[in-house]
Amino acid sequence: MDITISELLDLFLDSPLVTWVKTCGPCENENETKLAMYMDLADGVFLNKIMLQMDPMSSHQRINKHVNNDATLRTQNLTILVRHIKTYYQRE
Repeated sequence: MDITISELLDLFLDSPLVTWVKTCGPCENENETKLAMYMDLADGVFLNKIMLQMDPMSSHQRINKHVNNDATLRTQNLTILVRHIKTYYQRE
């Protein structure tokens, strides 16, 4: 049974976690392709916006909004997100 990248992408974008994320607000553009939506999630900007909605009182670290497929910037954004989540749950 061979699964293509397109099928894996469909499975990921239909997963419960991604469905929940979509209920928090639209990604940059609702009419974008599935790959563009995946990249919006993978770059960490949209996920950090959601976390900021959940915890607006947190210390704000500067998010790199224009990642442009740069792995270093993406890693920095996701590191900030993980730190924000840890802080949120440690306080609660």
